[in-house]
This record gives sequence, structure tokens and C-alpha cells, in this order.
Amino acid sequence: MKITETALPGVLLLTPTVYRDDRGAFLETYNHRRMIEAGLPTVWVQDNFSRSRKNVLRGIHYQIAQAQGKLVRVTHGAVLDVAVDLRRSSPNFGRHVAVALNGEVGAMLWIPVGFGHAFLALTEDVGFAYKVTDYYSPSGERTIAWNDPDLAIQWPAAQESLIISEKDRKGSSFRDAEVFD
Repeated sequence: MKITETALPGVLLLTPTVYRDDRGAFLETYNHRRMIEAGLPTVWVQDNFSRSRKNVLRGIHYQIAQAQGKLVRVTHGAVLDVAVDLRRSSPNFGRHVAVALNGEVGAMLWIPVGFGHAFLALTEDVGFAYKVTDYYSPSGERTIAWNDPDLAIQWPAAQESLIISEKDRKGSSFRDAEVFD
């Protein structure tokens, strides 16, 4: 597995070796020893899965209470995955990184505690799986508006074609958001 630092320190792209033959493909989605070597968590408390159709935009989500690190991957289809630095003390506070993930390559993105997360489904059917380092906390959950002008995320779809939940439509502005110290 190749591990690459993204433009935001701490956010890592993990690209497995995919073995293909006439039967299909095989790849390793988790290796305890490799995670230890990379300094990543090895204790995950919950695995989650969502399925989305094209132009579904989910996020920008994070938890203040029971903050979660996330290891995300696409099982099938493709997304634009976004991590936003929400650590006020960080020199990268308010910056984001956008990474294309797809089921064919099998790459994963490590999003540490202190970051918000969002993704846009780019294909007709997307399977999205992720491991988290702490449990879901409804009272600790926060959402920042996906189209916040201060974040200036360039989503590769026309705004009128996006499918966004009511919760995500009501996300706070970045300026008013409760963030990490």
C-alpha cells in the first residue's frame, strides 16, 4: 500500500496494490501492521456505508463531541471527496483538499480528527464505506454549508443539479461554525 501526504498535512491518500486477472480483482482494504507503520489509528469503533446516486452531495460534516477520524473509500462508482481543516490553531485553518476516489483504484482517504468531510457522487451509483475512530454523537454533530463562499470548494456539477439533504441545506456558515481549538 502506498501512502501519500495530500496538500493538507495529516490528510493521507492510501492507495492499495490491486491484483487483477481474468477472474476480477483483489485488493487489501486494511492491514493492521501497515496502519501502525504509517501512524494511523488501528482501533475503529464503527464501520459505515452509504449508497448515493449521481449528484448527491453529502456534507460538510464533523462532530465536536466524540470527534471522529475517518478512513473513507468508494466500493463502487466515483466521488469527489473533500476534507476541510477546522482546527483554529492550524496554519491551514479553513483550507480544503479535494481528492477523486473510485472503486476501481480502491484508494482511501484518511481524514483526521479536526477536519470536516464532504463528498459528491460523480457516477450513477456510488457505494461509500468508512471506518471511524469514535461513535456517532447526534448532539455533537455539526454541518457547514457545502457552498460556503469562504471555503470556495469547486464542486464539479451544476448547483441546480445537486441533490442535498435538508440538514445539509441548513448548514452553518464557516464564519459562524463551532470548530476545533
